[in-house]
Amino acid sequence: QVQPVESGGGLVQAGGSLRLSCAASTMIFSISRMGWYRQAPGKQRELVATDTPGGSTNYADSVKGRFTISRDNAKKTVYLQMNNLKPEDTAVYYCRLENEWSGSDYWGQGTQVTVSS
Repeated sequence: QVQPVESGGGLVQAGGSLRLSCAASTMIFSISRMGWYRQAPGKQRELVATDTPGGSTNYADSVKGRFTISRDNAKKTVYLQMNNLKPEDTAVYYCRLENEWSGSDYWGQGTQVTVSS
């Protein structure tokens, strides 16, 4: 069982920046798709950004141009750089590891991001 572990959340003013990290100690990290999702109070969990082993990235329209996903396979860590944060970015942010070959699908426990206006 793999437990991705998120860190880096916190309270920030609108216009500020945060960098989230997610460490997943598994041999399949480099061949897995990594993703960031978020869930705001009273809303469904939504995709924020994904990064494939081949380096393809995908972003929700609401974060394009502000957020950047990246990975360090040597550290088995995926990052989410969040710039120009808005109050509507307030949510619990979750990390996800997916690997079709092994059938793996693991979620972290989440980290809270709060953006004040």
